Amino acid sequence: MNWQAVSFDWNQARAFLATAEEGSLSAAARALGQTQPTLSRQVAALEKELGVTLFERVGRSLALTQPGLELLDHFRAMGDAATRISLAASGQSQAIEGHVRITATHMMATYHLPPVLKELRQRAPGIEIDVVASSEVRDLTRREADISIRHGRPKQPDLIGKLVRESVAQLYASRDYLERHGRPQSADDLSNAELIGFDDPELLVPVLNSLGLSVSRRNFKLTTASGTVFVQLVRQGLGISILVKEDAELFPELEPVLPNLTPIPVPTWLVTHRELRTSRRIRLVFDLLAESFS
Repeated sequence: MNWQAVSFDWNQARAFLATAEEGSLSAAARALGQTQPTLSRQVAALEKELGVTLFERVGRSLALTQPGLELLDHFRAMGDAATRISLAASGQSQAIEGHVRITATHMMATYHLPPVLKELRQRAPGIEIDVVASSEVRDLTRREADISIRHGRPKQPDLIGKLVRESVAQLYASRDYLERHGRPQSADDLSNAELIGFDDPELLVPVLNSLGLSVSRRNFKLTTASGTVFVQLVRQGLGISILVKEDAELFPELEPVLPNLTPIPVPTWLVTHRELRTSRRIRLVFDLLAESFS
């Protein structure tokens, strides 16, 4: 790190961030427990060190200049990091309270999320968690959830996404099914296989065809929109289907089918709205989820 390039101190950065967030020097001074002249000097010193003007007066209020707007996200990141350091050093995560709603697929919510929530209960017992198990992508911008665990990258500009895992999916069947129907040796062996569909089988047919499998809608004898029901159908030997590797490995009776087929990439994203930058409880839950799933 180039230490000589950092010429301002944290007090100056905090003064700028508080002023930007509170909207005025007087409000920022009250929030920080300082006098307004002291805060004003710190902001002026930061402007001098950086060589830019951060605020301009508009009537009786302050407005961020273009350089100020461009630097604001960087200073917010510093503020988030400083908060996490303080919480970790003083154990204040125990004092964070409030409600956080997490939405995830049925499989994620049933098998992968509970151990993380157990750790969260130990770190921050004051946080109340509401888990919404659904295959639908909840609208975070409408506050239908605070954090979403999903397989698609967020596209809305006001959402924040973090890629926490890159896995793969492939064909699996139960040992019982394979012993009754035989273990396929080639893609042609699956032309008459009994397949289990998730939600709309019409969406799965092109995926399987792209892997070199000659299957159609008629191969799907069972279909469900529930991830946990879906896995149970496969476990009971009712057919073959695509499963994410981490899900299939939970059940020793499941075996890969034609493991040499090209695996299907399955990313896992953590997504939240921009309140992540200011809400300590959402930041704490988000960071713990990222740490656990990475």
